[in-house]
Amino acid sequence: MNRAVIIAIFILCISPRSGSSAEPDATRGRELFGRACAACHSLAPDKNMTGPSLAGLWGRKAGSLKSFPRYSEALKSAGAIWDDAILDSWLKDPKAVIPGNRMVFSGVEDDPARADLLAFLKGATRPDGVQTGMTGTMGMGGDVPSLKAVPPGSQVKGITYCGDTYSVATADGQTTQFWERNLRFKTDSGGDGPPAGIPAMVGAGMVGDRASVIFASPEEFGRFITSTCR
Repeated sequence: MNRAVIIAIFILCISPRSGSSAEPDATRGRELFGRACAACHSLAPDKNMTGPSLAGLWGRKAGSLKSFPRYSEALKSAGAIWDDAILDSWLKDPKAVIPGNRMVFSGVEDDPARADLLAFLKGATRPDGVQTGMTGTMGMGGDVPSLKAVPPGSQVKGITYCGDTYSVATADGQTTQFWERNLRFKTDSGGDGPPAGIPAMVGAGMVGDRASVIFASPEEFGRFITSTCR
């Protein structure tokens, strides 16, 4: 065996291998969280969205966060305690880990990407929320705009319905019309929701043809929406 071949073999033996042996990267994990998780999960304690807050996740029993009321029976009865191993399996295929749960996330097949996400979450969900020197919410998850003091153009004064059209009158004196399928009615009773009696209109859609009207409670629907063709 000549000297060149010996040197080549030596280099291959001492070179770090790619793939699963690479150290998890929490920075990459943060980016993945922003793309795949932040729309449904907050990192702030008890700030629930479509899914429950992830704050304090490690060591918590599945389906047990008292401030979140929408767990499936499958998750509440699973008895699982969130740790590295279970979370890794869950993030790969939630339906396989706890069949019958309502998680719509299909999972992360790529092992290194999943390790990156776990590395980020393990720091970001700690009680102190510290991860690579930044705070727990990281501007993601729970980053819902406050509706406590919206401008007059977003303060709803009344809504009329005629035919297939909603007409929304706002505090700036303007009235905006929407095709009935393009206007949604929602509630937000939390800390970021609108004050009672002052629903907020929030734009949606890329061309400005859609919106949501958000009320402080469902009781307000009947007070603000009337069916009339004047």
